[in-house]
Amino acid sequence: MIQIKKLLFVLLICTIAIVDAFAGGENRAGTAAAPELKIPVGSRYLGMGGSAVASATGLEAIYWNPAGVAVTNTSANAIFSYRKYIADMNMDYVAVSGSFEGFGTLALAFRSLNVGAIDVTTLAQPDGTGEQFTPSYFVIGVTYSRQLTDRISVGTTFNFINESWARVQANALSFDVGVQYRNLFDIDGLAVGVAVKNLGGSMKYEGSALWIQATAQGSQRPATFYQVGAASFELPSEISLGLAYSRHFDEDNSLSFAGTFVNNNFAYDEYRIGAEYNYQNMLYLRGGYMFSPNTADDNPNIFQDFSLGVGVNFKQFTDLDISLDYAYVPVKYFDANNAFTIRFGF
Repeated sequence: MIQIKKLLFVLLICTIAIVDAFAGGENRAGTAAAPELKIPVGSRYLGMGGSAVASATGLEAIYWNPAGVAVTNTSANAIFSYRKYIADMNMDYVAVSGSFEGFGTLALAFRSLNVGAIDVTTLAQPDGTGEQFTPSYFVIGVTYSRQLTDRISVGTTFNFINESWARVQANALSFDVGVQYRNLFDIDGLAVGVAVKNLGGSMKYEGSALWIQATAQGSQRPATFYQVGAASFELPSEISLGLAYSRHFDEDNSLSFAGTFVNNNFAYDEYRIGAEYNYQNMLYLRGGYMFSPNTADDNPNIFQDFSLGVGVNFKQFTDLDISLDYAYVPVKYFDANNAFTIRFGF
């Protein structure tokens, strides 16, 4: 246990150092690759304002903190989630996991951002050529998570990222790593969590659409094809530090609080707070708030607002551990987001 505590202390010091290195991310806003990596999935923790880095468990923890994936009461789990995002875009998410005694928990996840069809336009036909293309953005992740003790869990996720549209595409690999420590300072229900996400190489578009026909100035050669060299962009890495506290008042009622600070390498830093009320492990009411203190009216964080959520677990009525969750997320300038999730435990 002493060695584990030393490891956690070193991790915390390294995290503080990385946070300092990430300072000034707002100056790089909008310049990162793969922005779909920043779109949260799952309804439970969306309803809590995305604050549950220290307390996220199960398959939804793949996004928030992979250390929580191993914290589950069932040996196999599945999740399906749909989020109506901004500007008529949708985010789909599906994941499965299995726990193996003495080894840990393995999970496979797939998330896709659906943009819809876009009209093809040219300089000669700015109103459209009659053709359309459909961009594709998806992430496939493999997660390994393990409970080292009854208090400590760790996890990591390796992601394959693919973006393609109009005869160009870009690929990248990234990884997330996280740790959670429960019953901190021997206080029952107090937890701390750290997650470092979206670390990896840069992305660069390639494909036949980057070849153009042109005539070189000062050359005797006829028009020929030249390749346009696309720039490469870094992934939107971030670090999250969170605290959570859960209090059971009696056998039927409990209340959980969570708070998280998110240091973004390509956006404004964020503070998130949230709460969840649990009645008989059957009915859940959730609320949260996210704010970015350095944003301005001319450059806002469009998600800086409250969120609400509700969940129902049907375990008392069926042999399966089935839950339905919903989250409502207001958005500045766009219609509110609605997220729906169904979770299964076997």
